[in-house]
Amino acid sequence: MTAEADFGQFRAQFPTTETMVYLNSGSYGLLGNSVRAAMEAYLADRIAKGADWGAWVALEDEVRRRMARLLGGDVDEVAVTASASAGINAVASSIDFSARRKAVVSNYEFPTSAQIWHAQEKRGAQVVHVAEAADRTIPLAHFDAAIDHDTAIVALSHVCYRHGGKLPADQIREIARIAHERGALVILDCYQSIGTEQIDVRALGVDFCVGGMLKYLLGSAGSGFLWVRDALTSVLVPGTSGWFAQADANMMDIFAHDPSPSARRFQGGTPPVPSLYAAKAGLDLILDLGVEAIERRVRALTRLALDRLTEADIAVATPDDDALRGPMIAIPVRDEDAFVAQLFAQNIVTSSRDGNIRAGFHAYNNEADVERFVDALVRSGQCFARREAVG
Repeated sequence: MTAEADFGQFRAQFPTTETMVYLNSGSYGLLGNSVRAAMEAYLADRIAKGADWGAWVALEDEVRRRMARLLGGDVDEVAVTASASAGINAVASSIDFSARRKAVVSNYEFPTSAQIWHAQEKRGAQVVHVAEAADRTIPLAHFDAAIDHDTAIVALSHVCYRHGGKLPADQIREIARIAHERGALVILDCYQSIGTEQIDVRALGVDFCVGGMLKYLLGSAGSGFLWVRDALTSVLVPGTSGWFAQADANMMDIFAHDPSPSARRFQGGTPPVPSLYAAKAGLDLILDLGVEAIERRVRALTRLALDRLTEADIAVATPDDDALRGPMIAIPVRDEDAFVAQLFAQNIVTSSRDGNIRAGFHAYNNEADVERFVDALVRSGQCFARREAVG
């Protein structure tokens, strides 16, 4: 079977593609047939059994194993969370800001990340932002200047949710090297990239990696993940906890707190059981097709879109370099919300942020989606910025 046939088969698992040009995976991935079946299986199990805690705990472990495989880590380094926010909050609660005050935060961050670090100001944290350059990249020199021996943690977003610019792997490795040299930890938010490209947490040298299942991992809201470098699970103790964060959740001990020796200590209470059904099925879709194949496909589609936009003399806010771009392309427009609605009326689903419309590509997209999207922009009557005028 050819690679193209594989992608056609993959696309066929998402019924929405039959009627819509769906370019909103950066907000919420499409619902695949197997994910829908998994969610229906949860309802059937509830009716048939009422409760099945043994199976649900085993399901959480299955999700943990798949995430470890996807990230290049060990199973015991993965915490299954209710959201990316839950993971970041658990990490933040484990840091003593009386020893080191600074949290260095990139300006690529999604609001929840930056807001969590600003929330630590009540605990003594001083938040320092790392600004973008005019071309919407964040030069390594900006991080080098911000990270010092008073820095406790450096927060990085792999891909910027506003315009799709990406921190390349070699830069993340160098930021981690600088941070560790100066005694700081590094947390990587890969929500806007995981599932569309290979991420090797060990090769990147980060200490934490966080994200969720509802976007490019093709699961559902209500579940996320946190990877924690194994050496830190015996050193850091979150200020948040719950019964599933204990060494033995079955002990039901109300007189002590005995955190798990694994990354489960960063979890909380009852697992998000319904979402775990969807998460496992979504991860299987990604792993079965193969992340390498998905990465090549998404890069080719975004490259085609950029080339077609260049031909149409339409400017983009996303870096042109393949190494500096995630699965999303952003286009500056006037009244972006109205323009998203205009495209939706043509069965083209996008989203908007920061004066841009965002087109997020996945392996279920194809060349015809790119052509319909660009043609709709050209026919819209919108006065776009000329290509050379942006970034």
